[in-house]
Amino acid sequence: MSEFFFRLTPDQVLRAVENGGFLPTGHCSALNSLENRVYDVRLEDGSHVVAKFYRPGRWSREAILDEHRMLADLREAEIPVCAPLAFPDGETLHRVEEIWYAVWPRTGGRAPDELTDEAIPLLGRLLARIHNVGAVRDAPQRRRLTARHFVHEPLEVLARHLPLICAARYRAAALRVAAVYEERSRGIPVHRIHGDCHLGNLLHGREGWFFLDFDDFLVGPAVQDVWMLAPGRDAEGERQRALLVEAYRQFRDFDARWLALAEPLRAMRFVHYAAWIARRWEDPAFPATFPHFGTGEYWERETRDLEEQLQRIAGGGAQAGAAAGEEPERELTNEDFFWDL
Repeated sequence: MSEFFFRLTPDQVLRAVENGGFLPTGHCSALNSLENRVYDVRLEDGSHVVAKFYRPGRWSREAILDEHRMLADLREAEIPVCAPLAFPDGETLHRVEEIWYAVWPRTGGRAPDELTDEAIPLLGRLLARIHNVGAVRDAPQRRRLTARHFVHEPLEVLARHLPLICAARYRAAALRVAAVYEERSRGIPVHRIHGDCHLGNLLHGREGWFFLDFDDFLVGPAVQDVWMLAPGRDAEGERQRALLVEAYRQFRDFDARWLALAEPLRAMRFVHYAAWIARRWEDPAFPATFPHFGTGEYWERETRDLEEQLQRIAGGGAQAGAAAGEEPERELTNEDFFWDL
């Protein structure tokens, strides 16, 4: 199954799209994606669709359909998202060689490098509407944003990769992050959220803003989407988050105390991201994309980042880091986040 996924060819992609009831011309080009395999396919009527082949073993059929139901709910609420097209049998998910795949409309537009003060209120209101829909029903087969899923389980994966010189430090910092998150998240409501709501998963075109790629969608607190949409940790980042939350509250309640989860969530993403690379190491695309992974320098930096993040969580923030003699914080860009189509 994995070998078929790794060696998926344009002919196999076109055959799957045709078997799904579409009429491809033969034009097929791979799109930038590591987690899944994603292709732009031109149809005989001149339109384009995107064929997405889900990585085997990651999601069950029921979990993928939870994603599709969320997108259908959002489309019904007239929220601009990209939802899968139905095959002639009415289903949105088919299978080829035991690999699940779906076909999506191609959405035009560009991902923003940064958000303007004009865009942030629009996106805040859209995000609130997404969460209103997300709270209507559960997604029982999707992951929950918990310390177990995003720290404890990843640590089990990383135990085989961490060098002895920093393994104890890394593990201690990660477990402290997990404990802080568990403490601060008690009583905070959770519901269906995007889960990976960074700028690379936004498009802006002639029809306005579109939210893309709900592949990592899960059940978690609203603040996960808020901090990822406005990720800066400096004064400007805080100002943008305040502007986003102010607009969000026009459509949905948001307790300011929930923002205390932003930095623990950021730290949990560090651990989850490293484990994601480790889990995918058998995929030939990953050693080529992450040649630095597993080196002593890599793990020293990851350990230091977690420890510094704990200092911020403890209440020092960016100012404490400067006082401790840290290097100035590098501004986050889309390259700091992985996204899929």
